[in-house]
Amino acid sequence: MNKIDRQRRGSARDQQVPDEILSDEIAEELSRIPTEAIDLKHTPPPVTPAPLTQAEIRTILISLLLAMFLAALDQTIVASALPTIGRQFGDVSNLSWVITAYLLASTAVAPVFGTLSDIYGRRATIIAAMALFLVGSVLCALAPNMITLIIARALQGLGGGGILPIVQTIISDVVSPKERGQYQAYFSSVWVAAGIGGPILGGVFAEHLHWSMIFWINIPLGIGALALMLPNMKKIPVFHRRRRVDWLGGVLLMVSAVAFMLALTWGGTRFSWLSPTIIALLGSAVAIGLAFVWHAMRTDQPFLPLSLIGGRVVPFAMAAGGCCMGAMLGLTVHLPLYYEVVYGLTAAEAGMALIPIAAVSVLGALIAGRTMARAVHYKRIAIFGTSVAAAMGLAIALLTPLPLWQLLTMLGILAIGLGMIFPVSLVSIQNAVPRPQVGTVTGAMNFFRALVSSFTVAAFTTVLLMALGPNLTIHGEHAQATQAIAREDMIIAFRYVFESAAAMLALAAFFLLLMEERPLAGPAKHAPSVVSE
Repeated sequence: MNKIDRQRRGSARDQQVPDEILSDEIAEELSRIPTEAIDLKHTPPPVTPAPLTQAEIRTILISLLLAMFLAALDQTIVASALPTIGRQFGDVSNLSWVITAYLLASTAVAPVFGTLSDIYGRRATIIAAMALFLVGSVLCALAPNMITLIIARALQGLGGGGILPIVQTIISDVVSPKERGQYQAYFSSVWVAAGIGGPILGGVFAEHLHWSMIFWINIPLGIGALALMLPNMKKIPVFHRRRRVDWLGGVLLMVSAVAFMLALTWGGTRFSWLSPTIIALLGSAVAIGLAFVWHAMRTDQPFLPLSLIGGRVVPFAMAAGGCCMGAMLGLTVHLPLYYEVVYGLTAAEAGMALIPIAAVSVLGALIAGRTMARAVHYKRIAIFGTSVAAAMGLAIALLTPLPLWQLLTMLGILAIGLGMIFPVSLVSIQNAVPRPQVGTVTGAMNFFRALVSSFTVAAFTTVLLMALGPNLTIHGEHAQATQAIAREDMIIAFRYVFESAAAMLALAAFFLLLMEERPLAGPAKHAPSVVSE
């Protein structure tokens, strides 16, 4: 029987029978089944939701942008209020944990919420993520001491880390792959607005009102986002499938990520890279990571299927996006020191000088998104963009020091090319997996990007410390560091940083060349027959 089936399949494949003919043959075979064999009384009719109108899609998009803005804002708004918080609580030594607790929690939980959205649905998981975020915000605002604030920030990070992958997954449920890249520019602009406006808003609240306002502002915005989102989510197609949750695998993955992130955060700053603490953290991360892989290979329904991050699309798209995100974040963190020492800018002016690399990348994402909607070979625009960005990074390294306007212009060109990777990598990853696993792979992508970004920031810091001396405080007060650093020494040190960024961007272009380019489906002419959530 198996041999006959194989012959039939081979014959159909060799003859390349159109799908319409095969569908007619299947319908004919089904028509031969006696009607008595089908229990129509106990077969519930499928529920076909009405297609979303443009107004409903626009409302969902606005609510998703608002939700993502909240998660992005709380990564930047707190920094400028930290001195005020430290003075009120009389605890300056633990201030960094207010930032670190949020980043650790949000990074570790991203794949968890992505997987849970594929099991319990987008509606339930976005409500859970937003609830954790809002409860954490209230606890942060009411915190009576530093320890309580740090714990509340970790709780807030659990919610914030879940918002990003779920929002990206909901967009994939609403918009076709061909159209999806255009929306990436909108979400990129949200991160830019949060990156630029967050520190300003936090400083204004801390100086003129009260530092707790940086957390209270989340409550009306979060409630507004849910009020806009939830009524329309009932019409969103559903692709999740209920199954057993592999909690052990999820815990192993999160613990490994936290140990790795702590090692990258403390290494070279609080502890030496060869100190027992850092070695123990890295060893624990590797051991627990291997335990996760061993567990995933022996579990029927693993938390993160290893086959999902294999193939010729997902690993290369993840690596390309991670390299670009790491290069962008590494330059953004360290360039203010370069501006202050080499060009004599103030801290505020140095922050404004980051706009070309932070804001202009949105233009690259917009160009790539529009190209994806029209072009068949959509990855070429990302290969071109990352190649140009790598060339600009190398040119800056060779030509520095440049006049400030020339440096900012070249960084702007670099950012445009770099921004082209983000819609291409995201849509390629989501397009390469079955619909019921889009949330899982989206969470894994954000998780991997965060790890690569943390590694890149730590690597760039190590490069500067090796070039300028181990006693330099890179992430501390720049005013104290600039007095002890000669301008020529800083120029030489940052040549290595620019070269490192150029190498990562060139590596991203190489990964895109290796990535398989699969066709993207366009908007459906008719509404799909799927069950409404």
